[in-house]
Amino acid sequence: MSNLYWLSDAQMARLEPFFPKSHGKPRVDDRRVLSGIIFINRNDLRWRDAPKEYGPHRTLYNRQKRRSDKGVFAQMLIGLAADHGEEKTVMIDATYLKAYRTATSLCGQKGGRGRLIGRTKGGMNTKLHAICDSQGRPLDLFVTAGQVSDYIGARAMLSNLPRADWLLGGRGYDADWFREALRDKGIRPCIPGRKQRKNTIKYDKRRNRIEIMFGRLKGWRRVATRYDRCPTVFLSAIGLAALIEYWL
Repeated sequence: MSNLYWLSDAQMARLEPFFPKSHGKPRVDDRRVLSGIIFINRNDLRWRDAPKEYGPHRTLYNRQKRRSDKGVFAQMLIGLAADHGEEKTVMIDATYLKAYRTATSLCGQKGGRGRLIGRTKGGMNTKLHAICDSQGRPLDLFVTAGQVSDYIGARAMLSNLPRADWLLGGRGYDADWFREALRDKGIRPCIPGRKQRKNTIKYDKRRNRIEIMFGRLKGWRRVATRYDRCPTVFLSAIGLAALIEYWL
């Protein structure tokens, strides 16, 4: 059974303050259940296909669903990333995540608008927006429908930008209002100008670390392809991947 555990005792100790308190009947072993959730999300399995050593598959799904609804995984990421220590440079970027038919079914009907799935040239997608530090560690994650532009996603994340000297971004973030908003926060934008701009703007090409981060997150197969209809559950899976890959 020890070979199936994904987290050490030391790692579980760091996460324990974020777990909801148990009321009444003692909760099933957190380490075992969380390991089962990680196993499913990394390997792109149906919940019912989880190894029996992790316990009933309904327990695994219900635990992820309930903790996603309560924002537990988001709190873990925010809590552990709070000690990032970055003061000089942060980066912003976005990537497409393919939505499978189980996530897109009924998407066009009443009640499907809140799923954050949209049609792009590549089909039905969700868009992951991220802010990371100079080491490529994710500090904030946000999802929108696939057709949403980069700078609209940036507007939603603007209030959560950490204090830093510079922000590196791609051409999709070249908007006058965004540059002004960054300067108001004391952050100097390092963003290449769009082709329509008459004046050349100097920029830094060292944004590959955030692209590498996206690649590592997409190594989790239930992140690279979205199967969950609920955007909260999907975002929690991304947050869990970020925790394991970068903050534990």
